[in-house]
Amino acid sequence: MSFLPFPPGLPLILFLSTLFIILKWKATTKRRKLNFPPSPPKLPIIGNLHQLGKLPHKSLWRLSQLYGPIMSFSVGRIETITISSTQTARALLKTHDFQSCNRPQTHAIKKLTYNFLDIAFTPYSDYWREIRKICIHELFSIKRVLSYEPIREQEVGLLIESISQSASCGVVVDLTEKCTAFTTGVIFRIAFGKPFKGDGFHELVSEAEALLGSYSAFEFFPIPFVGKVIDWFSGREARLERVFNEMNVLFQEVIDEHLHPMRPKPKQDDIIDVLLAISKKQVESCTVVITHQNIKAILLNLFLAGIETSSITLVWAMAELAKNPTLMKKAQEEIRNHVGNRGKVTERDIEELPYMKMIVKETLRLHPPAPLLVPRETISNFKMEGYDFYPKTTVQVNVWAIGRDPTCWKEPEEFLPERFAESSIDYKGLHFELLPFGGGRRICPGLNMGVKTVDLALANLLYHFDWKLPEGMKEEDLDMEEKSGLSLTVHKKLPLELVPMLYHP
Repeated sequence: MSFLPFPPGLPLILFLSTLFIILKWKATTKRRKLNFPPSPPKLPIIGNLHQLGKLPHKSLWRLSQLYGPIMSFSVGRIETITISSTQTARALLKTHDFQSCNRPQTHAIKKLTYNFLDIAFTPYSDYWREIRKICIHELFSIKRVLSYEPIREQEVGLLIESISQSASCGVVVDLTEKCTAFTTGVIFRIAFGKPFKGDGFHELVSEAEALLGSYSAFEFFPIPFVGKVIDWFSGREARLERVFNEMNVLFQEVIDEHLHPMRPKPKQDDIIDVLLAISKKQVESCTVVITHQNIKAILLNLFLAGIETSSITLVWAMAELAKNPTLMKKAQEEIRNHVGNRGKVTERDIEELPYMKMIVKETLRLHPPAPLLVPRETISNFKMEGYDFYPKTTVQVNVWAIGRDPTCWKEPEEFLPERFAESSIDYKGLHFELLPFGGGRRICPGLNMGVKTVDLALANLLYHFDWKLPEGMKEEDLDMEEKSGLSLTVHKKLPLELVPMLYHP
């Protein structure tokens, strides 16, 4: 009797497969001995996907009422822990901040962000330290943010002018569209140093955000190869490629314009000017050199973080005030009494408008633009509230749920700006009851820029116009539903349509 010889490489394949199975079994056995957070019952393959619903932050909040403020769940093969209380958020973002300060490297993030980086993006790597230092001390320093005041005021002027044309005719205004165009214009000029012309740019940013806020089948399915095939046939991979290429081309064109020898010297440096100047000063001895690819990555994050969040906050604030006309009148009286007949609200006026600032805080509490924040990833083992966290675990903080915690907030479902009248709670990452911008090492570096943009626009909208609902609509008819989806941000489901009436001091 004779036997066929082994195919070349088969013994090695069998050895590696056996080794993989043994290591996987050992890892599973070890994890069973640890105390992991409770989890809702899972289904094969999809895990807890069926329990997330159309609005994941709401579904996870309801589940946390049953399983506690530290809860684990899985979407396919992606294991995640969600944090849903002030106490647990403080423990994660303060006590265990460094141990959980990485970002999960999903396929979309690698494609849309890390493709722009030629240096490893790991926590406290030289690149991470350098970019964080640049963001804090150069791009978003108090001095730099204040230097962009003329841009914000000019863009607010254009916003008021466009609404005034509708007010003179007594027609309904789509404030969602107006606010999105306004915030896009501000970020575009700050980043690129030129006016925003449209051409589908906002749609491109929205598509990038949607891709980054959702999982691919490759990550979801237990068998990655099957997921890759599904991504290819569904067109997701082609969408990723197209969005990346379009962003790459756009950013390179603008960088080339800034480097052109015949470019007139600008009155004010934009973000690209600042980054190119930093890159030029760096010498070969520097640990990190900022390249054009790195500049593109910073620009992408700036647009993703700046456009949607500010416009969402503006829309929700105006929607809540339209639904509560007494509160709107109180805010308008404060603003108009302070400004008088000067014709506009300036940034120097904002600090003298405490009630309006309370409205912004209450809007961020009730309608945080990113209700689950951007996910974190643990980098080492640690215990929190008696539960074990192991490396490479995705952790999400449900700030939407924290903003509705009845142990912290009286009547949490009600829009009550007055709750902040005698409260020192702020949104700058030191008070864990209110975390719309996150906290710890991963707090949003553009916090001051975003708040100044929202404050100035909201104050001028309330100063220049009296607002009423379209004819035949009552306050209780105003739809306050959130738009469903797996995006990083959550919008008002229906556009906010109001009728402006010009105010004459």
